[in-house]
Amino acid sequence: MGDILAFAEQKDGEIRGVAAEVVSVAASRAGELGGQAHAVVLGGAGIGEGADGLGAYGAEIVRVAESDSLVTYNPEVYATVVAEIARSGNYDAVLFPATALCKDLAPRVAALLDSALASDITQLEVDEGKLVAVRPVYGGKAFARIRFQCSPAVMSLRPNVFGVVESPASGVVEVVTPSIEDSGRSRVIEFQASRSGSVDVSEASIVVSGGRGMRGAEHWVLLEALRDALGPDAALGASRAVVDAGWRPHGEQVGQTGKTVAPKLYFAIGISGAIQHLAGMRTAQTIVAVNKDADAPIFGVADYGIVGDVFEVLPRLTQEISDSRSE
Repeated sequence: MGDILAFAEQKDGEIRGVAAEVVSVAASRAGELGGQAHAVVLGGAGIGEGADGLGAYGAEIVRVAESDSLVTYNPEVYATVVAEIARSGNYDAVLFPATALCKDLAPRVAALLDSALASDITQLEVDEGKLVAVRPVYGGKAFARIRFQCSPAVMSLRPNVFGVVESPASGVVEVVTPSIEDSGRSRVIEFQASRSGSVDVSEASIVVSGGRGMRGAEHWVLLEALRDALGPDAALGASRAVVDAGWRPHGEQVGQTGKTVAPKLYFAIGISGAIQHLAGMRTAQTIVAVNKDADAPIFGVADYGIVGDVFEVLPRLTQEISDSRSE
């Protein structure tokens, strides 16, 4: 008892970076429970190559399911396979990253296991031999502590909150042959890549978000320049007002009705700081705000604030960052 299963998400045949964080959390908490961390990877032929690398983050066993039916995400098929593997291992918990894919997958797995689900958690503790999850509620104004009375408990972890800790383990790869039955009730027709081609805003370690203070879509080149100066781990975000105006795609929206982010560094450019937006980014480690209104609510949560015209501040800020990175 005490073993925890971590779902390692893959995309286009490559295990995603968020997998390391989920596996390292599983290893840490399983150790406190006196058990082991195992990982599960689903995909097409060859997905198991390199899966043993998850051992660097604490996975003793990596259970790999390979099938043509698992090349692309199908909610019914994926949920059935993960639930089958979870049952066979008698795990105390099954952990997922709170990505777009797993926000769909985790509830399905919980339902198949007749278990409880805690989504988008920001803390996971062991108290008196039981797992206790903490998640924000009421737009981040309060936190709920959830003690599980069932097994396995199913949870999704907010990306970039827990961090990655290397704790070398065996990483033994076990290839499993799942029983796959496609009901045909749902089928993936196609995937459309985001037009930005950059890292997803919910998983980026740096987020550059713009609001109505940018005054129009044509000025987004200033934010793109800042993102590029910050490096490949940076992504663009936007407020709801910007998305509603059609300036940016919904996939970049940060806030209560968009995506929740927890990057190491968050830039709020021309964003006033409505409570709905704060609900989606207040867990960022460091917040930098630029706004011409000194009384804007965003300054109440910012670690660093610049009161000024974004069209004067942004070019200078971008140049300073570019110069410092080139030294």
